[in-house]
Amino acid sequence: MSEKHLVCQGALCRCNFGTAPDKLKVLTQSKRYINDKGGSQKLMATNKDINKTFEKNMFGNCSKLNNNPCQVTVTQWSDFYDKITLEENNGNALLESSKATCPIGSTDCISIINHGQTAEVSQQNVKNTDKEVIAELFPMMDLETEELGLLNIKNL
Repeated sequence: MSEKHLVCQGALCRCNFGTAPDKLKVLTQSKRYINDKGGSQKLMATNKDINKTFEKNMFGNCSKLNNNPCQVTVTQWSDFYDKITLEENNGNALLESSKATCPIGSTDCISIINHGQTAEVSQQNVKNTDKEVIAELFPMMDLETEELGLLNIKNL
């Protein structure tokens, strides 16, 4: 993978010894949002997000605990991006390749399945799009008069 995405709240994670994924919950900072137009849901995750930092705080049943319920506690993160440091918690940004350590599992037993970011098309994206590209994508539409959902194409 040549491009690595930053991780945000809601990222889906899994443990090598668990039976179900869980979503990352950012508890160490409350100011830095990524990929969130409204700045209200997708806090940037950092290597300071440790201890009980998941929504359910479990990955189903743990094979290390004889298939009893998981008791995840993150003690550290590895492979984080050290070129971004947040002032609020002095943490470095997590990447989709970052891994976490659980004392019950092993070093780097928790991995990120999905970084949590999602693409959102805005009116500005449509305005910045080449008219010829829009015409190729929507050949049956009269772009001078038609509207595409909430995006008014005629204002291009």
